[in-house]
Amino acid sequence: MGMVHTEITLKNVYDIGFAQGGYIKPEEIRTETVTAVADTGSMYLVITEELRQKLGLGKKEERTASIANGQRVISYLTDAVEVHWKNRFTIVHPLVIPGAQKILFGAIPMEAMDLMVNPVSQEVVGVHGERQECYALVS
Repeated sequence: MGMVHTEITLKNVYDIGFAQGGYIKPEEIRTETVTAVADTGSMYLVITEELRQKLGLGKKEERTASIANGQRVISYLTDAVEVHWKNRFTIVHPLVIPGAQKILFGAIPMEAMDLMVNPVSQEVVGVHGERQECYALVS
């Protein structure tokens, strides 16, 4: 299977709260639409340092990340973003890996939005069609 790309929109969660509280205008929410690699081998949403700065995201916590070549690098999680794909969204803390050049749309945000990579059509699709399903174990 080749590399699958998809368009996602990222919004600064703090800005969304400030807009809801009337402290900033909705059009002031820092938002970026990007083309990401749908990477089921990555757990996180991985963003570049440049994108972190454009979105105004603070650094939260240092992590050690294992990258595709087996190397382990010091990385960090950022403030939360709202991730939008078509009619779906979720909130995650992106991972910034030093030197990263591509945005990786990993397994956790895709799973949260009930998405998968279709190996035949080579595109991101809803696991259950157009409607996002949510799962909760209730006793």
